[in-house]
Amino acid sequence: MTFLISVLLLPCLFWDKGPETINQLRQARITRIAVPPSLAESWKNVSDIAIDTADPSRLEKVEAPGVVLRPEISSATHAPWVNSNGWRFLRNAAGHFLCQAPGSAAALATAEAFMFGASAAIHTDDAGLEPFGQMLSFLGRLRNDDFSPLVDIGFIDDGTPASGEFMNLLIRRNLLFKVVKRPDPKLDLTVALGSHDYPRSEAQNPSLLAEKVRSNLTDQKRLLRIYGSEVVIGRLVSDRRCARLFLINYGVARSPVHGLRVRVLGKYANPTAMQFDSADTSLQDVSNDPSGIEFTLPELKTFAVIHLCH
Repeated sequence: MTFLISVLLLPCLFWDKGPETINQLRQARITRIAVPPSLAESWKNVSDIAIDTADPSRLEKVEAPGVVLRPEISSATHAPWVNSNGWRFLRNAAGHFLCQAPGSAAALATAEAFMFGASAAIHTDDAGLEPFGQMLSFLGRLRNDDFSPLVDIGFIDDGTPASGEFMNLLIRRNLLFKVVKRPDPKLDLTVALGSHDYPRSEAQNPSLLAEKVRSNLTDQKRLLRIYGSEVVIGRLVSDRRCARLFLINYGVARSPVHGLRVRVLGKYANPTAMQFDSADTSLQDVSNDPSGIEFTLPELKTFAVIHLCH
């Protein structure tokens, strides 16, 4: 299966329609697709679009990211419920995923897969082609540097649903972690469900566990802090010379986020921003102190990239 052995720097469109739709793809500026094996033969003579094959039965299915209405949860926490696939991508870093994302959700799904470095195919409908193509074009503007994730926390994942929900809450709280097999002395904190600090008896309340992680790490050591929104998730990567902060507004279908305040730990100067659906993105109220940098993004629609250099 070509898709599974390809090196995917960007998410790919999974397209289960025939070559009679070629003009739709061209109009959306899509130059690469993955098709099911049953359609591979019919696409082989198309020359201006790269064709991979992908068997959807061999891809891990994930839902479209976004904010969903769950009154039974939000009424207790006064917080919207964010559907993020980040924990699934981190749990199975070598996996290959298929995300069902119709319409404008295709852009959000593409940005999320890119932000978490996932090998993902996005399955969308006719209405999603243009948003997908636009996001892919935006992501293609980013230089292909050797960036690695910056994290505070090592999470020892036992593969259980409870650990999955624990990781999900860490991501939603912007507590940056990576999955490890054993404690990493280079990290500030190691977390494992079932350990003394995070007993399984508390697994029914993952929000409590996530708050324990935050308390044990301390806010002073957090690499990333986001103020003013509960629907924005960030991911920080670096090549040692510079860093990039990716920011996704999971609630974009409902409204942009205004006045987003961000703090990044480390000595950085002259941050600049670029945003998927905004031609001019200027950061405001930039301030530095000995331990970090803070700034305000006046408006976050879908996806923004903040460039930080030492």
